[in-house]
Amino acid sequence: MKRILVTGGGGFVGSHLAIALKQHNENCQVLALDNLRRRGSEWILPRLAAHGVEFMHGDIRNASDLAEVGPVDLLLECAAEPSVHTGYGGSPAYVLESNLLGLIHCLEYLRQNGGKLLFLSTSRVYPIAPLRALPLQEDASRLFLPPQASGEGWSATGIAETFPLQGSRSLYGATKLSAELLIAEYAELYQLPATVLRCGVIAGPWQMGKVDQGVFVLWMARHLYQGKLSYSGFGGQGKQVRDFLHIDDLSDLIQLQLAATEKWDSTPLNAGGGVQNTLSLCELSALATQVTGCPLPLGSQPETRAADIPYYVTDHARLTSRCGWRPQRSVATLAEDVVRWLVDYRAQLEPLLRA
Repeated sequence: MKRILVTGGGGFVGSHLAIALKQHNENCQVLALDNLRRRGSEWILPRLAAHGVEFMHGDIRNASDLAEVGPVDLLLECAAEPSVHTGYGGSPAYVLESNLLGLIHCLEYLRQNGGKLLFLSTSRVYPIAPLRALPLQEDASRLFLPPQASGEGWSATGIAETFPLQGSRSLYGATKLSAELLIAEYAELYQLPATVLRCGVIAGPWQMGKVDQGVFVLWMARHLYQGKLSYSGFGGQGKQVRDFLHIDDLSDLIQLQLAATEKWDSTPLNAGGGVQNTLSLCELSALATQVTGCPLPLGSQPETRAADIPYYVTDHARLTSRCGWRPQRSVATLAEDVVRWLVDYRAQLEPLLRA
């Protein structure tokens, strides 16, 4: 490949993947396009430049911004409004325009200019009510599925791609699922090479953690910097569970995908940390205390918000069977890497992440 465009290249995931692509493809021009709307974007630009990634200020909501890029061999679509709470009690305009209209512009750009599409979707395409209806049990620190229990698209190893899709999933999830459907149509109608990864919770250094996005980094930062933190939802006990994927494991997966583009189809594939990398919020607090050496008293907010789910673990068996990928880094390694970054850049990060 001679030219690669990473949309959302000024964000946490996009910038990391753009840098990794440049490192693995030294003779390739890697372009990062971003509107710089996210908090912390100003940190990313010098980092991109230091690694030889070219930055272009632009917005996929504007088709003309993409047109100015010119043809590329690959478009890695990382641009998104990622909060599942967007639109609740406010306008849905930005999430709809960024996640859906922006994707349409990307598809049209590739249809007209050629090139392949690698689209980062989300586990939040799976609907809220069926996830809440799973037969979860609980112990002192977490919710869990009984070892022998299973149903359509779920088991103790997690949620598979065959999980039923009927129901509401948040505006964020709906835009991503709609994007997947459009990608399948473009792939079939215009022979556009595309692959779709339904990513779980991604974390790592350079992520500006917030309550509704980047919970792993937020937890480590609040413990280290002694900020305020609360368990929220499902009784405020901190027993809800997620699996976590180290950003470097996602980067490894992207390299595997690019090495076998002839096998691409538009069938969505789950990509997450898997059952071996799960934590409840209680367990995340214990890990944060262990790695930072800073215990933190947590508050409790029992009320469950509309888009909250009690349990999500990625079953990535389909992806593993196709390319052999599986996460190599544990949640302990992830915590160590994040805390090292938080310590190294404490002067700059503490004002942003402590409050």
